[in-house]
Amino acid sequence: MITKRIALALAAAALLLPALAQAQQKIVFATNWKAQASHGGFYQALADGTYKKYGLDVEIMQGGPQVNPRPLMLVGKVDMMIPLGMISMMEANKSKLPTILVGAFMQKDPTSLMAHAGQYKTFQDLTKAKTIYIAKGSQFSFWKWMTASRGFSDDQFKPYNYSSAPFLADKASVQQAYVTAEPIYLAMDGVKTDVFMLADQGWEAYANMIEVRRDLVEKNPAMIQKFIDASAIGWYQYLYGGDRKAAYALMKKDNPEMTDEKLDAEFHKLQEMGMVDAGDARAKGIGAMSMDRIKRFNAEMVKAGVFGAGDIDINGLATDRFVNKGVGLDLRAKLAK
Repeated sequence: MITKRIALALAAAALLLPALAQAQQKIVFATNWKAQASHGGFYQALADGTYKKYGLDVEIMQGGPQVNPRPLMLVGKVDMMIPLGMISMMEANKSKLPTILVGAFMQKDPTSLMAHAGQYKTFQDLTKAKTIYIAKGSQFSFWKWMTASRGFSDDQFKPYNYSSAPFLADKASVQQAYVTAEPIYLAMDGVKTDVFMLADQGWEAYANMIEVRRDLVEKNPAMIQKFIDASAIGWYQYLYGGDRKAAYALMKKDNPEMTDEKLDAEFHKLQEMGMVDAGDARAKGIGAMSMDRIKRFNAEMVKAGVFGAGDIDINGLATDRFVNKGVGLDLRAKLAK
């Protein structure tokens, strides 16, 4: 009888194996740029099996200057994505696209202005620069905010085409940059720069936000929660676990331009500047997002003329139902020891 019961149990277990395999939910997750240390926590969760432990089969689709995953998300080819920035998401909301923010994995936007070392002492001094290279897509977002409220002029604007050659040729010029990218790469080539983060000047935008279709929130909130929680764990492991080799390997596979040296330098800048585990994330967990802060940012953009009053539906722009739960705080405490 016992032998028969064991045989039946084994047979039942064998039948369950295909079901368990199918239980891994497939997610296509598109990032906002080519693989880099700023995406490290997501790659960490993939590399160390955290997503798999949460029942997720995650495919990371890297972005780039010519990549726009939102149309793919709208037709169901991409499940989640990192928008190019807060303004990009607000434009989608203004256009009544059916997407929504569900988390923010950077408490500070790394967008900055970069100048040759010693040319300008303060952020305000940059208003005296003759030429500032700004990406065309940013002309009507943070640049408009800067001209409306920070003393800059459209006369200074020159289009930035993702090449630093014009900036290098003109020592008095200024260029848009990510604090975690361009200044680091130039320093490796012996070019010293001074970097001025917009986040230090009142720009309250989040970065590394997670955008999903609203129907996914309604139909499969459990999958979103698993992704947010697993990503938070991945970020804690990445920031404090000490072993980033597997994550680095995946990032270098996606983006062969990356090296361990570049990734290390970017990683340490993330830590130095408090980009991820800072602000509300310290008490509420990585991925934290404040609806009050989003409302403030919207009000600032209306004041600057980036959007009109009533253009943005705040409740449709973002939801904090999946974050601020303290997921991973115990892991951070353990790793910190």
